[in-house]
Amino acid sequence: MEIRAGTCADISALALLFDAYRQFYGQPSDVAGAADFLSLRLKHQQSTILVAQTSTCLIGFTQLYPSFSSTRMAPIFILNDLFVAPDARKQGVAAALLRAAADFARAQGALRLTLSTAHDNLAAQALYE
Repeated sequence: MEIRAGTCADISALALLFDAYRQFYGQPSDVAGAADFLSLRLKHQQSTILVAQTSTCLIGFTQLYPSFSSTRMAPIFILNDLFVAPDARKQGVAAALLRAAADFARAQGALRLTLSTAHDNLAAQALYE
């Protein structure tokens, strides 16, 4: 498995994962909308998407949104999304994505990486702790 920055070339496969992520949170399926949303984030450099990839496909992603601390005059990142395909879970993919996100934030000089998840998503809460 490789963790790397997602690119516009990944949009088709990434949109399927993002759509599954949204469905996990109760949203209706909209693969075309997911592709458009992600394409715009990348095109306008409004987020950084890290992907987990095997030799054959994408199996997970995390999306980081930049923000800033005004008082400290420094960047921070918001880890807004993290998802691993169901058949790739329990293999360390989520932990690898989280480590890569932290490494990316540090490399950008960020003060912190902020994240949250649904109150009933106990698996994610355990990972984030």
